[in-house]
Amino acid sequence: MAKRIFITGGAKGIGRAIVKAFSTGNNQVAFSDIDEVAGKELSDKTNALFFQTDAGNKEELEFTVKKLLADWGDIDVIINNVGVSIFNPITEFSVEKFEKVININLRSVFITSRLLAIHRKQQNTKNPYGRIINLCSTRYLMSESGTEAYSASKGGVYSLTHSLAVSLSPYNITVNSISPGWIENYNYEKLAEDDHAQHPSNRVGKPEDIARMCLFLCDEKNDFINGENIVIDGGMTKKMIYNP
Repeated sequence: MAKRIFITGGAKGIGRAIVKAFSTGNNQVAFSDIDEVAGKELSDKTNALFFQTDAGNKEELEFTVKKLLADWGDIDVIINNVGVSIFNPITEFSVEKFEKVININLRSVFITSRLLAIHRKQQNTKNPYGRIINLCSTRYLMSESGTEAYSASKGGVYSLTHSLAVSLSPYNITVNSISPGWIENYNYEKLAEDDHAQHPSNRVGKPEDIARMCLFLCDEKNDFINGENIVIDGGMTKKMIYNP
């Protein structure tokens, strides 16, 4: 079944792989990103619609989603991929920086999901299919120093996901999150042997590993997976690590 799909933060990295994975067949694909150059380049390659959008700006993100709903009549799949990571010591991290990370990584998920729910509630005929996939992170449950804002945002995505799964059930929308581990977006060939060997799967992850899970979750038959967080990290969070 052809689907109408919207992906945030789709111009580069994991988002780019997701856009490419869904830009097949008769799917209608749109994506947003703040990077105009990369966004237009990917749009030209895939024929996916590109919207230059700052996901941390409420008005811009709402405009993009509302335009798609008006033009398409509905959205079948939203993949909330957009995210920023700003790592600094807490003593050097301002409240404003913290709010920026939360707004882009977490608030954007609420905005897109809320607008889709409002739209679905207003329809006389129920769409029998819907998917929301939120990009979380293994940092929702483990941390390094100086990652407070990012970890808090991803912890919020984790919790928001299962809450949305319950709230959006009347609109036939399943909601799941994916927590990537180390996904190397740009310099995979430059990784050292030790980088790969530390993973139980014996390799560092690639953006396509995440895109394939998105495809799987969007299969019409997989509607019994709901409210879950799926970790894709080559087994690293199952590996007990202590300093010798």
